[in-house]
Amino acid sequence: MTSRSPQESGPQESGVALKFAAASSAVLGLGFGIPCALGIRHFASTGEVLTFMGYPTYGNGPFEKLGIKTSVPLLAAFLAVCGAEVVAGWLLWRRPRVGTRVSLALLPVEIPFWLGFALPYAPPLALARTAGALLAQGGAQATDAAR
Repeated sequence: MTSRSPQESGPQESGVALKFAAASSAVLGLGFGIPCALGIRHFASTGEVLTFMGYPTYGNGPFEKLGIKTSVPLLAAFLAVCGAEVVAGWLLWRRPRVGTRVSLALLPVEIPFWLGFALPYAPPLALARTAGALLAQGGAQATDAAR
């Protein structure tokens, strides 16, 4: 069995890579968005950062060390980014070229939140999403060129 480069991958491999990218995007958006929505509700009613399993959700991290206090608008902005991540996942599944562009455009918006809230699982998921989307695009372009 020989390995093939992304440029040589066929439609089946591209489809798997896209589904993987879409799932990674959905996990990012929902996995961080749902706790963020709960965190907004808690913060708005108590003025305190929600603690989940002993860890502060979206607070007491590098943002605060830089003087950026946790606030409802900051959390709402992150929730909007999480929502965009879910949309990117749907687009990756249904409209791959647009979804790839959206997921790449989200990176410079997402990264400051991940770093500022100290979210260690977000970058590996984003790397998986980005790699899957780019691999699929490379495979799709090779398939188009072969036609």
